[in-house]
Amino acid sequence: MTPFTFSGTTIVSSYAENATRMVPGLRDLPKMAGALLAERVPTDARILVLGAGGGLELKGFAEMQPGWRFDGVDPSAEMLQLAHTTLGPLASRARLHEGYIDTAPMGPFDGATCLLTLHFLPRAKRLETLKQMHVRLRAGAPLVVIHHSFPNEGPDQDKWLQRNAAFAVASGMPSAQAENIRALKERLPVLSPEQDTDLLSEAGFTHIELFYCAFTFKGWVAYRR
Repeated sequence: MTPFTFSGTTIVSSYAENATRMVPGLRDLPKMAGALLAERVPTDARILVLGAGGGLELKGFAEMQPGWRFDGVDPSAEMLQLAHTTLGPLASRARLHEGYIDTAPMGPFDGATCLLTLHFLPRAKRLETLKQMHVRLRAGAPLVVIHHSFPNEGPDQDKWLQRNAAFAVASGMPSAQAENIRALKERLPVLSPEQDTDLLSEAGFTHIELFYCAFTFKGWVAYRR
């Protein structure tokens, strides 16, 4: 399975609007992730941002911490261009790399994030990605991840997808478009929260804590051994 890539003028230009309607508290995710990173990293930290296209978290982190520098990685050249535009005058503090985790510099980084990305990857590829992030981090460095994570079998799967779709409609998404949310169980290799936690541990991370839970979305902070 090839990881999903955002491309095309319509998809890229509508990304932020659609994401805001689908992801509860989207605009606050960079502040939450940034606060968790700041607990452990220095004021001149070097941060790895995987799935950096669009630039929302890059801009949020840069505004929060004027001394941080960033390496952002994304497979979509168009989304990276959007990130550069979003950063504006802050762009000089971020190096953007087109590709996947193997494209990222080896670091070592003081912290890392992967927001709204890992749910595109099947389990084996997700585990390898987490392992590759692990080796690029300093000992004790934090990793913050947020993505779809809900029961992947049984009636609870449909219940949570329906709830997320209802939130999207309440946030202004057309009902026909919200139907795509209900179909995510066929389109994405989603893992359950228990499986996601186990995967972080298997990749070498420890002290794994859930900090964000909103319908089908979950977020964890974990630390490199």
